[in-house]
Amino acid sequence: MELILKKDVQNLGFKDDVVNVKNGYGRNFLIPQGFAHLATPSAKKVLAENLKQRAYKEAKVVNDSKALAEALKTVEIKISAKAGGEKLFGSITNIDIADALAKAGHEIDRKFITSGIVKRTGKYTASVRLHREVIVELPYEIIADRA
Repeated sequence: MELILKKDVQNLGFKDDVVNVKNGYGRNFLIPQGFAHLATPSAKKVLAENLKQRAYKEAKVVNDSKALAEALKTVEIKISAKAGGEKLFGSITNIDIADALAKAGHEIDRKFITSGIVKRTGKYTASVRLHREVIVELPYEIIADRA
């Protein structure tokens, strides 16, 4: 089944991509949830026209994302968490990284941050997707807060 995505879908594609999926996945999940619609010939023509008109706006968004990526590379993130030795009481997730970035002055939605769940102190890297073409590797450090 050929569909046009209305929104970014993790592990499938980005908005306005034409994707092929199994019939059940498209009919039972993507279309009812509002993530996609059928890729009919007329819908493809409308999509091509919209993409052509949006191309120059996209260049500005990419440039803004690249500027933000350069700013993020200079940010040093240290997250303090309660720990016993090297093992944390709890874990550090994307939410904690997003909060640390917000304190540093960069509001980034947590769903665009990929780091996994960290349960020990040390240095790690998180991947931040600012745009489909701009992905930044963000180093961060978890330090023990023994208070």
